[in-house]
Amino acid sequence: MDFQLDEDQLALREGVRSFCDGRVPLDSLASFEETAGFDRSLWTELAELGVFNLREPESAGGVGLGTADAVLVFAELGRRVVPGPLVWSHLAAGLVKGAATGETVVGGVEADIEPVLVEHLESLDVLLALRDTGVFRIDPRELEAAAIATPLDPLTPLHHVANLPAGEKIAGPEVAQRLRLEGATLASALLLGIAEATLEMALEYSKQREQFGRPIGSFQAMKHMMADMFVKQEVARAAAYAAGATLDQPSVGDIDRAVGSAKIISSEAALRNSGACIQVHGGMGFTWEVPVHYYLKRSWVLENCFGSIDEHSERVAIALADARE
Repeated sequence: MDFQLDEDQLALREGVRSFCDGRVPLDSLASFEETAGFDRSLWTELAELGVFNLREPESAGGVGLGTADAVLVFAELGRRVVPGPLVWSHLAAGLVKGAATGETVVGGVEADIEPVLVEHLESLDVLLALRDTGVFRIDPRELEAAAIATPLDPLTPLHHVANLPAGEKIAGPEVAQRLRLEGATLASALLLGIAEATLEMALEYSKQREQFGRPIGSFQAMKHMMADMFVKQEVARAAAYAAGATLDQPSVGDIDRAVGSAKIISSEAALRNSGACIQVHGGMGFTWEVPVHYYLKRSWVLENCFGSIDEHSERVAIALADARE
């Protein structure tokens, strides 16, 4: 398995990074709170960039790339904590008309897990529900939902749905399971981007902030902390890339173990690096004025999407035990 990016992949990553740097600069994050974490014009631009139709075949109007390429794109979106139901709308391309072009905004839930919490409900045109029996399409306007007054991530509004309608079945259980695996991989990519961005922020601040007449980054304790952050970032990168490559070529490894490992490692890297970045920033790191706070909150949200660390750890442990028998 070769994890070296080719020229096309490097260009893809650079293009998305350049777009995010220009369209979602760090000082703009607070402004997304005014629009409940959703900006229709930004959504259209993301669609034009190819975020949602990236893996759709060219014959269907898509870009025709694979999951490994999608991992690169979503890592860049994670670096800027770009808001919106990005993963679900990407997964819905090919299943829901208009999702690939950004005309239809799609969210989703695991219907059999309580409580049922729907992200970005007020911005959705379609809600997908994953059940053991398949994928079901639900009209968000049919839901009786209560808004969570203070969601953990202010750019990810939440509603609690007490009774989820049955909806219209649009795909079978095999597709539902595939979406779970792909969703966990793309969430891992977003978490990888957070681990990268928070390391960069910590490094930059440690070079500027001085104590006792020296940049704080020159102190040994800071060097050790950021070396640990770098290791976590690199391990997360290897795990997320491996999950994408394994989904593209199942013959290279066990898909469940690759995806589960990526979600565990990327979640831990994002959570640890965000926390360490706040520590590097000292008291300022605990305020909303410092962007790292958005990264920590998004890490907590993503850690619970498409399976938490505990859930994936249990699945990987069972898979390893079965493999020994």
